[in-house]
Amino acid sequence: MFGRSSLQTLMPLDSRAYVPSLRWRQAEYQALLRLGEAIKDRIVPLITIPPIEFDFEVGIPKKKVHEHVHPFVARYEKKWGSRPSWVALDESIAAGHMNGGAHVFDYVLDGLRGFGGLAIPALRLDTHQVAKSAVARAVPYDGHGVAVIVELEDLMQSNVRARVLGLVGDVGVRPDETDIVIDLGAPEYEPYGAFANALVGALTNLGDLGSFRNLVLVGTAIPKSMSSVAKGSDEIPRHDWLFYETLVNKLTPDMRRPVYGDFTTVHPSFAATIDMRMVRPAGKVVYTKSKSWGTRKGGAFNSDRGQMRGHCSVIVGDPQFEFRGSGFSSGDEYIAGCAIGSHGVSNQTRWKEVGINHHITTVVHDLANLAAGSSIV
Repeated sequence: MFGRSSLQTLMPLDSRAYVPSLRWRQAEYQALLRLGEAIKDRIVPLITIPPIEFDFEVGIPKKKVHEHVHPFVARYEKKWGSRPSWVALDESIAAGHMNGGAHVFDYVLDGLRGFGGLAIPALRLDTHQVAKSAVARAVPYDGHGVAVIVELEDLMQSNVRARVLGLVGDVGVRPDETDIVIDLGAPEYEPYGAFANALVGALTNLGDLGSFRNLVLVGTAIPKSMSSVAKGSDEIPRHDWLFYETLVNKLTPDMRRPVYGDFTTVHPSFAATIDMRMVRPAGKVVYTKSKSWGTRKGGAFNSDRGQMRGHCSVIVGDPQFEFRGSGFSSGDEYIAGCAIGSHGVSNQTRWKEVGINHHITTVVHDLANLAAGSSIV
């Protein structure tokens, strides 16, 4: 579906495309790396370089901006290669500079173009001016255009189109070189019909949706914390996906259908700013089903890592989990292997990766079924 040598073969995205929004931590980039090739061809991730982790023991950030950002380019090349993506900066580092004085975007985009990385810079409407200036320097050199991330609160304002056009004008691109990413965050989706009607109305504030290169809608129904999820088997409704199905049916024939995106199985507000010395996370698996996330949750992971074999055995054997089979994704293969003892119980990062990898694969199939009534594979 998506070419690897030119963005011209990527744009505009079709209705089967999927945009996973990732904060580029280990579980997320490993989940990308281990996707099947056919699944990789169906997605364009929105990758945000995350905030700097905090060292609670000494009371300061663990790294300087340069130390934090420097590994990104090499890691991107290894995990995603020359495939296309959007790249954004967490607002906490949007004004940051590297040791040599270059802005973070200058440094990252220069590094990515060194191996042919097809990265489109993504800016929030109110991002720092130095970030806009860096993108303006890259745009004429790369010719990739830009993405504008519009939050729901901004979309509700009648002046949102003027603000978008002002931003893209500042960085030197036209609307047809601009991708609009509507960031819903984690809204109250229910009732689906009422929210869909409100969103359709708000989208008219952007004016002619067809004037933009792409229109993407990203949101999540994953809770901030799994503390409310019951031990044993439980489930969380996939309100974001169920809402999107409703929204598609609400669109009039002349309205542009937004490309679907989500935050996989990680809440967007999650940040590595929690003092893990004060937390004893439970051993758990989050498994994406057709209409919900099935969960298996036990006691403290580090006190009983062997619990993961039992969790996996239930996921594989209990029909309520809709297990797709070991060949469905790398995540499914790991679950099946752990259940029978051929794979180890690993660590919590690996189990988060397992869930994300399976989720991305599931959503690609969901979108194919929604668009064409059949699976892509």
